[in-house]
Amino acid sequence: MGTPLPNPAWPTRLASDRRGTVAVIGALALTTLLGIGALTVDLGRGYSQRIVNQRTADAAAIGAALAYRAAASNEAVLQPTAQDLAIANGLADATVTATVVQDVPASGSRAVKVTISTPVPIAVASAIGFRGSYAVSATAYATLAAAPSMAPPCIVALATSGVGIATSGGATIDVPDCTVAAIADINNQGTRIAAKNIVSGSGNIINNWGTLSATLLRYAGSFSNPSWNSAVPASDKIVNASTAIVDPLAGNANIVAARESIGSSVAPNGIGNPTTPTGADWTIGWSPSANVAAFRRGNSANYVVPAGTYTIGRMTIEGGLNVRFESGSKITIANGLSIGGGSTVVFGDVDLKVNGGFDSGSSGITFGKGSLAIGSGTVAFSGTSSFGDGPVTINSALVLGGGAKLTLGAGAHAFGSLRIDGGSWLKLGAGDLDVRSGIAIGGDSTLAAGAGAFRLGPDGSGRAITLSGSAVLLMGDGSFSANGAIVTEGGSRLVFGRTRNHLINGDLAIAGSVLFAPGRYTIAGSLTNGTGGTTWPYSSPVTGQSYGTTIDGVDVTGFDLAGVNVSFILSGTVNLAGGAKSKLLAASTGTEGGAITDLLIDSLTTGATNWAAGAQNIFTGAVHLPASDITLSGGSTTLSNGQCFMMIARTINASGGAAAGSACTSITGSGGSSSGGDIGLVR
Repeated sequence: MGTPLPNPAWPTRLASDRRGTVAVIGALALTTLLGIGALTVDLGRGYSQRIVNQRTADAAAIGAALAYRAAASNEAVLQPTAQDLAIANGLADATVTATVVQDVPASGSRAVKVTISTPVPIAVASAIGFRGSYAVSATAYATLAAAPSMAPPCIVALATSGVGIATSGGATIDVPDCTVAAIADINNQGTRIAAKNIVSGSGNIINNWGTLSATLLRYAGSFSNPSWNSAVPASDKIVNASTAIVDPLAGNANIVAARESIGSSVAPNGIGNPTTPTGADWTIGWSPSANVAAFRRGNSANYVVPAGTYTIGRMTIEGGLNVRFESGSKITIANGLSIGGGSTVVFGDVDLKVNGGFDSGSSGITFGKGSLAIGSGTVAFSGTSSFGDGPVTINSALVLGGGAKLTLGAGAHAFGSLRIDGGSWLKLGAGDLDVRSGIAIGGDSTLAAGAGAFRLGPDGSGRAITLSGSAVLLMGDGSFSANGAIVTEGGSRLVFGRTRNHLINGDLAIAGSVLFAPGRYTIAGSLTNGTGGTTWPYSSPVTGQSYGTTIDGVDVTGFDLAGVNVSFILSGTVNLAGGAKSKLLAASTGTEGGAITDLLIDSLTTGATNWAAGAQNIFTGAVHLPASDITLSGGSTTLSNGQCFMMIARTINASGGAAAGSACTSITGSGGSSSGGDIGLVR
């Protein structure tokens, strides 16, 4: 037999045989799985080490913070303390850093930061070629103060350069539960600034011989204090860091809307002369004209004019007579009414229209219900006169003098102008009061007006109201508009009624005493309280009522300027001096009759504000004068009587024994920070 030929199918079988390939792939996969397992073991060791490091960092942070406080805030103790605690916890080869950081966990607070890093060698994975080690780190923070956030501000100066808040000459600022804050410098050359926090946002804090009392003193620039003066916070309460300070009431929607009414007023209703056709003259006297002789009772001094319609040229009533006009009459007098001295004249329920002047005579007149309209000519009331209910319109100056007493019942009252002097008084029942050309009261005289709308125009000097010489103006509740300044002089008294918004288109300059009923006072000008001396309460002999004991249940006795649940929106400034005693309280909850919650005074004026010469003020709510420089001097005091008070200005300067104080955390709803232990971990 010959040699057999090779099998032609053998190469094909060899190419399709994969048993060796599977073995190679399996070997490679096993190596990879072993490497992953080795890395997992080494990484697990790193995770376990990180837990150890974190626990050690926590303990080191607390220990370093305690050592820092015990060493009077000496940062040199931080690193060795943290290092020793790391060694004590078995981490002798650890890298340890310990520092003090700012604004952790919140603005205004500080903390000790400790970082611990240890190497973890690669062990199991080294069998597959991994070599060396990797670092595992952990960081912990321990707060140095339990109150992490600053208290809300209640004394705020917004000037961006120079000195924002300054005290000198024995002045004090005491706001123990809130923050004294200035964007620029705070310079205490006075007796004391005491606050929860004292903060200069971008400037310096300078102290001389006085006291700075605070749980946090924070400044962006530098802190200057004599080495011998220990009346300042401990070093661990002093922070060198900038702080953003803003106007907390900027853009307040209620305030912005209220400013839109500045300069507004409501014009008095128009007054004109009544229509009085010309008729025959009447002379009622001892020798009467023929057209009235029939009204005389025999030859006596008595006249009775029956009800009817009478058109008269001029009416003259001679002195010493008794004249009565029966009810139901309609009387027009074209050329004036004159009543002689000693006559008694009674108008029943009649309608009377007079042009050409009106003289009531020395004994006055009595008028029942009806209407009285007096047009052109001089109007004079003397003696005691009284009118029942009904409208009274006098289209000229009403002048009361010489002790005249005039009572007008309920109804609309309108006058060209009104002057009361010489111990006289005018008492008005409920109803609107329109005066075209101003009210002037002096000489121990009184105007007492009932409830209604008050619409007052200016006199020739631009004043809507002038009070002098112990004058008294008492107004009932109702809308109020004065298109002119209100000026009161020594010894005078002014009482505003309750309404939503009192519109005053001019200055409100007070030298006597004023009661502000609840509501808003919108003043196109400045508010000034000058001399003091005339205080509340006051009992009026005209109305028989007492004023100024309480307002809405709040005692205001002993003050000359008093208001409760009020807000003042000004275009000018607020100046208080002359020993004035003011008690002005903003509405604390909700909106009280137009007053803006927690707002006492607002103005964007750049004019200076001065509270001086012994002014004594109790204010609650916010005094918001962001562009004005406020000066408190001359022993003036501005306190809150245990309530909330905030002062916001461009700069605030207290000197000469002036004092300012508040007793609240905030009036703007931002609240304060809570308190607890001195040191704690931040989580």
